[in-house]
Amino acid sequence: MWKFFRPDSLRVWNDPETIRRLRRYRGIIDQERVAKYLLSRDLECNTALDDTTEKLWAEHSRLSERHGKYMEKVDSGDSRVSFDEANAISFLDLKIELANRILSECHFCERKCGADRTRDEKGWCKLGSESRVSSAFLHTGEEAPLVPSGTIFFSSCCFGCVFCQNNDISTNPNSGHVVDVKKLAAVAESLYRDGALNINYVGGDPIPNTHTIIGSMKYLASNVTQLWNSNLYCSEDTMRLLVDVFDVWLPDFKYGNAECAERLSGVKDYFNIVSRNHLTAYNHGEVIVRHLVMPSHLECCTIPVLEWIAKNMPDCMVNIMGQYRPEHKVLWDKDRYRDIARGVSREEMQLAYETADELGICWKPVS
Repeated sequence: MWKFFRPDSLRVWNDPETIRRLRRYRGIIDQERVAKYLLSRDLECNTALDDTTEKLWAEHSRLSERHGKYMEKVDSGDSRVSFDEANAISFLDLKIELANRILSECHFCERKCGADRTRDEKGWCKLGSESRVSSAFLHTGEEAPLVPSGTIFFSSCCFGCVFCQNNDISTNPNSGHVVDVKKLAAVAESLYRDGALNINYVGGDPIPNTHTIIGSMKYLASNVTQLWNSNLYCSEDTMRLLVDVFDVWLPDFKYGNAECAERLSGVKDYFNIVSRNHLTAYNHGEVIVRHLVMPSHLECCTIPVLEWIAKNMPDCMVNIMGQYRPEHKVLWDKDRYRDIARGVSREEMQLAYETADELGICWKPVS
């Protein structure tokens, strides 16, 4: 039924660049490829899960390398290995254990607050061990290749954007309903049965909920694309956990420097961290980058971001977004945020599009 939602979600697959840049994702849709999270369950972990964290990460590195080679073989037509999940430890089990250890001294995001969320200590995101889902539905407003997308919106966030359009859930860690790993898997399976082309973990932001998301994959069964939709302010350990189980990445790349990010989103060292993580995602999967054009921020943010993408991620796709509007704190403190207290102009959007064209960035098929 998905093909009746939006005509352009069909037309986009007539574009050869879309097919080339999202080839594996299309293969999963057509059941010609296997989602990475399923492949991670095929590989046996040879280290006991009660061993030291150092030894678990060493085993993780070994299995991550093996996972990449295994995926290439299965993609080329080899049969999947036979693995008894009930009586052995899988690569996914190892990831779940490591995620839960991170939770006890939390550093899922680069704030690295160190809260013991297993004891319900609250860090910057104000979340304990529980994850909350604000809503879950078939989203028809995402980029054309993703429609309909099985979006799962998590409460809370690791950013503090003064212009947040989802501030009702990003700033309220108690919004929505508590989900455990089995409930989250059931939500994902229901979305897939209803026609979702992908399971889209978003928010708020999924980063503080990494343990629940990865844990839920043990109870998923369907061969469906796993999509990480995030500000990508992840720690390196979090990225190591994600790269072997997520097929498609839908990250934001908001700022071209650290100063704008700290003033408007309250995060430090933004550009270095997020560019690092974008490159990791690009080297391990297929990426559609979202860049929100903001008024007065073409020279300092939009152009540097597009130039970096063109140089470092030439085969990704980019959605240059013109949906910015003053929201949240900007509305009641316009003098402080005078530079972004208006909508983006037609001239600013045109400059962004022209810059992308000059740099050879593939943006039109997903705009």
